[in-house]
Amino acid sequence: MTGILIGKGDRELQLLPNMANRHGLIAGATGTGKTVTLRVIAESFSRIGVPSFLADIKGDVSGLAKPGSMNPKVQERMERLGLADFCFEDYPVEFWDVFGAQGNPVRATVSDLGPLLLGRLLNLNETQTGVLNLLFKIADDNGLLLLDLKDLRSMLQHVSERASEFRTAYGNISAASVGAIQRNLMTIEEQGGDKFFGEPALNLDDLMQTDANGRGVINILAADQLINSPRIYSVFLLWLMSELFENLPEAGDLPKPKLVFFFDEAHLLFSEASPALLEKIEQVVRLIRSKGVGIYFITQNPIDVPETVLGQLGNRVQHALRAFTPRDQKAVKTAAQTFRQNPNLDTEAVIGELGVGEALISLLDSEGRPEVVERALIVPPRTQLPPLSPLERDDLRKRSSVAGFYAQPADRQSAYEMLQARAKEQLQAAQAPPAAPKRPPAGAKRTDNIWESVAKSTARSMGTQVGREVVRGLLGSILGGSTTRRRQSIF
Repeated sequence: MTGILIGKGDRELQLLPNMANRHGLIAGATGTGKTVTLRVIAESFSRIGVPSFLADIKGDVSGLAKPGSMNPKVQERMERLGLADFCFEDYPVEFWDVFGAQGNPVRATVSDLGPLLLGRLLNLNETQTGVLNLLFKIADDNGLLLLDLKDLRSMLQHVSERASEFRTAYGNISAASVGAIQRNLMTIEEQGGDKFFGEPALNLDDLMQTDANGRGVINILAADQLINSPRIYSVFLLWLMSELFENLPEAGDLPKPKLVFFFDEAHLLFSEASPALLEKIEQVVRLIRSKGVGIYFITQNPIDVPETVLGQLGNRVQHALRAFTPRDQKAVKTAAQTFRQNPNLDTEAVIGELGVGEALISLLDSEGRPEVVERALIVPPRTQLPPLSPLERDDLRKRSSVAGFYAQPADRQSAYEMLQARAKEQLQAAQAPPAAPKRPPAGAKRTDNIWESVAKSTARSMGTQVGREVVRGLLGSILGGSTTRRRQSIF
C-alpha cells in the first residue's frame, strides 16, 4: 500500500499506513493551517478504507461531506506541488453531538465513566473522589446500576442518609463531601451534561464503518458548543479513548489502522488532570496502538502535551509558532528539539518563518524510525472548505444508518427506580399494623429461621454477583480496577 501524501518540499512526504498507529502530533499557532492538515489526513485515511473520529471545534469541517471547487489558492498550490492526479470529491460522514442537536446523540452511562473520570468531570478533590469511589463500590455490592444522573443523585442521598450503617464496611462518608459532589453535579447539569448520561450508550462499532465503496467513514463530533464546557469535552474524549482500548481485541502490526482518533484542543485533556489520571492516559496511549488505533493530538504548542505522551507521537506536523513571550520561546525550542535534525535546516529559526499552509514534517520510515525534518507545503484538501448549510447537514442526518437507534433515550430499571421501590416498601411496612406473633406448638424445635437465613444468604449472593458484573476499564475503574468490562444490554 502506498503512503499518504501529506506535503511536499524537496521530496514527497508520505505517512505510511502501517506506521499510522504509532500516533502523531499536529501543532501550530491559530490560523497557520492545522485544521486543513487534519482534513487532508482524514480524507486520505478515508480513501484507503480507514474510518476516523474528529471533533469539530469551530464548526467548519462538515464540508468534508461535499466536494470542493477550484479557486486561485488551490490552483496555485496544485501547480507548485505538481499534483497531476488531484481531484475534488466528497467523503462519507457521520455526525455526532453530545447534546443531540447537530448529530446523533452520544451517550454513556455513569457506570461506564466510573469514579476516576467522573471525579475529573465534577472537579472533585482527593477526599471527595474517595467518597465517590465508596459510592460506586456500595452500588456495585448492592446490584444498583448507575446509568444516568438521577441514579447518581439517588445513590448520593442513599449513602448520605445511611452513612453510619456503611461506615464499618466501607469507611467514613463525609456529609460535606457528599454535599460538594451534589453541588458540582448541579453545575454539570446546567451545562447540559445530563444529556450525555444514559442509554442507549454509544456502540463503538458504529464509529468503525466503511461505505459501499470501501471508504472509511469520517465521524464528526459537533463541538462548537461542547467546547464551552471544557470538562465535559475532555472527559468525553478520554472516556471514548478508554472504551476503544478496553473493547478492541489485540491486533498487532496491521497494514493500516482500524480507526484514527484526532484529539483537537489537546491541552484540555491534560490541564488540571491528577497524577493518577495522567499516568493512566499515558498507559492507554502507549498500549492502544496494539489494538490498531492511531491517536493524533492537535494543539497550539507541543508543551501542552506531557513529555511522557509526547515521546510516543512518532509522526509530527509542526506549523508556525510565534515567539512573543518567554513561554512562546520555550515552545519553539521544545518543538525544534523534538525533531530528528536536518543538517541543512535551522529548525528553530524556520518554525517562526513558516507561512500559512507550510509545515515542518517528520514521519516514521518503514522501520519505525523518525525521518529527518523537512520543510514542506501541505497538499490542499479535496473537499469543500466552507461548512455545510443547515439543510444539507439535516439531510445527511436523516439518511444516517444509525439515527433511529440513538434518537430516543432508554430508561430501564436502575438505582433510582430500585431505591424508590425500597423506600415505598419500607413506608408501607411502617404503616401496616403489627402482626400478632405465632407461637410454636409446645415442645417443637425452632426451625423456621433456617429457611429465612438461607433466603437472606441467597439474596446477598445474588446482589453481590449482580454488582460484580459492573466491571470498569482502565480509566473508569475503582482504584485502578480491572482492565476489562462487561457492557450491559439495554433490553
